[in-house]
Amino acid sequence: MKRVKSSEIELKDRLVSIQRVAKVTKGGRTFSFSAIVVVGDENGIVGYGLGKAKEVTEAITKGIDDAKKNLVKVPIIKGTVPHEQYGKFSGGSVLIKPAVGGTGVLAGGAMRAVLESAGIKDVLAKSLGSSNPHNVVKATIDALANMRDAYTVAQHRGVDLNKVFNG
Repeated sequence: MKRVKSSEIELKDRLVSIQRVAKVTKGGRTFSFSAIVVVGDENGIVGYGLGKAKEVTEAITKGIDDAKKNLVKVPIIKGTVPHEQYGKFSGGSVLIKPAVGGTGVLAGGAMRAVLESAGIKDVLAKSLGSSNPHNVVKATIDALANMRDAYTVAQHRGVDLNKVFNG
């Protein structure tokens, strides 16, 4: 995973999901909120965070702060991902495929927020496992973090860029 510092980038946040949770106590039910937030600069950097608080706005703010601590760099080539990739977290599994220009982001709810925040314009994506937004967001980040462009592969193998494509 390629971690990124959040101090020098302009990040936009998107609320993926918010849940009201109840804790039953002697005095009745106590409600609090948990919010999943995705932040990104729409230029290859994306992160997610979870915030919990008694108020909705506080939960979202905590989620944004948490997301800024979990940023990863995603390779983007011509507005799409470099190759097909599976991602998995707990019960959530996702499949992300590159798409031709003009396709748009074909992905559902939680995945769409992550992919658009990362700055990916054309992609085919499918959520295969759990539809729980926590697991889908984490699986999508897992898939994006494991993507490598041809230049990185060539550097890692210690060969020329042409050798990666032509064998």
